[in-house]
Amino acid sequence: MRNEHEMTVDFYEQALRRVRFLAGAVGLSGTIVTLLAYDLRTAIGFMLGSALSILNFRGLSMLVNVIGGAKPGAFAAVLIALRYLLIGCAIYVIVRFLGVTPGAVVWGLLAAFAAVILEILYELIFRIHE
Repeated sequence: MRNEHEMTVDFYEQALRRVRFLAGAVGLSGTIVTLLAYDLRTAIGFMLGSALSILNFRGLSMLVNVIGGAKPGAFAAVLIALRYLLIGCAIYVIVRFLGVTPGAVVWGLLAAFAAVILEILYELIFRIHE
């Protein structure tokens, strides 16, 4: 008999969907709060940082799938290998050429981390009652 709390592929797919949704929600709400509290340039920095965070999370998800046995395309393999170099270059361009505050970009980069923490809390609060 199967344990109802057993980790299945469906469980992981649902959790990943929630994390992606939550990362977008954190990025959007953080951008709005930053716009209201600071200015447009700082909000753009936060938004671009959160977009990089979401892209990095997707890259990490692809990496995990590759380790799990899925075959990546050539383009995906190159992105996995160069992920942090590309993120570093993007941050440099955002800060240097767009004149965005580095702090706003760094805070935006934490969007996926916040989404993962929210997913953990969701599982702890709601799954324990099932």
